[in-house]
Amino acid sequence: MNPITEDDIANYLVNSPDFFERHAELLASVQLSSPHGNRAVSLQERQAEMLRDKIKVVEHRIMDMIRNGNENVLIADKLHRWACQLFQSANPSDLPDLIVHEIKSEFVVPQVAIKVWDVASAYAGADFAQGVSDDAKTFASSLTAPYCGVNAGFESVGWLDDPATAMSLVMIPLRAGLVHNAIPAFGMLVLASPDPQRFHSGMGTDFLDRIGELSSAALSRLR
Repeated sequence: MNPITEDDIANYLVNSPDFFERHAELLASVQLSSPHGNRAVSLQERQAEMLRDKIKVVEHRIMDMIRNGNENVLIADKLHRWACQLFQSANPSDLPDLIVHEIKSEFVVPQVAIKVWDVASAYAGADFAQGVSDDAKTFASSLTAPYCGVNAGFESVGWLDDPATAMSLVMIPLRAGLVHNAIPAFGMLVLASPDPQRFHSGMGTDFLDRIGELSSAALSRLR
């Protein structure tokens, strides 16, 4: 006859929920070690400790959700104010500088630059329409989502006021419609920080997508 194992006992108790009803005295007599010190506790107290630990985990998750929700509301408010500024601009040629200035102000981004190409002839001589190579245009069109990560020597870093201090970057393609499509880009927005961890590959891009789409919609007036 095979000896009874711990698994056999565990399976029996799981499949015999009325066991402790028939042997209620065991609930008070069973002693277990406490994870919070070298003392023995009853089965009921050990269960209560486990439940308290689970409640703490849930509470921490709820607090994280609330904190993230509050942060998202603040970012959404900033995005709304920024978009309103774009809508209120009467002169299309002011839009690139306005986009740069308001992103720096609202989102506390140290460096921001923007280039737009294939613009109408009236805007072809503007600074924002100059100094972009065919390779940079091709690269922008290849992005179907914002690039977030380290500065790997991209040409667009040279559009910034102080390229040497740009340790992490966001590059957002500007194109008609949604950011996530294959339509050729007509511009690119660059955000940079001296903090290598400010913009990283694992960060969410929902708000960056909205910034790209709103910028693209506003800048379509230049084409």
